[in-house]
Amino acid sequence: MNYRNIISRREFIKKTAYAAAIAGIVPQLAWAKNHSVHYDPKGLPTRTFGKTGVKIPMITYGTGSRFMKEDTDKGLELLEYALSKGLYYWDTAASYKNVSEYSEERLGRLMKTHRKKVFLATKVQERDAEGAKRTIERSFERLNTDYIDLYQIHSIGGMEDARNLDGVYQVLKDYQRQGAIRFIGFTGHTSAKAMKYVAENYDLDTMLIALNHMQENQNFEERAMPAAAAKNMGILGMKVIRPRESIHGLKATDLIKYALSLDHTTAANIAMDSKEVIDTNIEIIRNFQKMPETKMNELQAQLRPFFNHENVEWMKPGYVDGLMA
Repeated sequence: MNYRNIISRREFIKKTAYAAAIAGIVPQLAWAKNHSVHYDPKGLPTRTFGKTGVKIPMITYGTGSRFMKEDTDKGLELLEYALSKGLYYWDTAASYKNVSEYSEERLGRLMKTHRKKVFLATKVQERDAEGAKRTIERSFERLNTDYIDLYQIHSIGGMEDARNLDGVYQVLKDYQRQGAIRFIGFTGHTSAKAMKYVAENYDLDTMLIALNHMQENQNFEERAMPAAAAKNMGILGMKVIRPRESIHGLKATDLIKYALSLDHTTAANIAMDSKEVIDTNIEIIRNFQKMPETKMNELQAQLRPFFNHENVEWMKPGYVDGLMA
């Protein structure tokens, strides 16, 4: 444990909370008094991330299983390369790991030199307050940072899960009030109904959702996304190229364009494991034009078998997003 970092962060929280209490300022203003950021999209097109007000590139960098298959040195090289190209939104989670390293630890290696340049997002799986606190404190330690831009409640399941988030939600709100977390969001890929419920019943800033996926009566595009948009939440799409696992002939570029052409989508979150993939995705957004409705309809018809397929790995009960053996 880096004891010096833990102490400095706690001192920061104490000072920020005290300033907020005295001056009556909201957490974001308290945070802004203590930090400055220098996001540079390098000329890439950006979209406003809902009510956060932050402008982000139309593709964000996911650091889950695909990214974590690469060794540490290559992973760090890819992150540096992505940042040099304008991809400054980095997405991780407390559960993302390989056999020797957590994704948060890998990102934390670069925070000493790049913290002000990176919009850093991570996730907590635990629902109880004490478990959530332990995970969040560990995230600060692994990420080597005094603050986290976006902390998300990870992988909402069904309605029972959606109705029982008070423990983790209140913990995250406490950190936000203290100025240690800027924004709070949630993620999910199994239940549009549950995602819609969370968007409507909690005060959250963002949603990360599996776009190209539906089961019977589980149309995320028509149910969950409008509910989040109605509350001005930033909306990220994930697993947008996964249909290629079970449907031959689909182009990754078309699937990304499809996701970015949907109403309400801010950006697509994609794990990238080579400079070539990074460059290809950058060209997609650099030259992006909304996909014509006829092409969208054609692609939806192609995706229908995948939409109704219940056997892909990330739809199985007990799946933990980003976990590697």
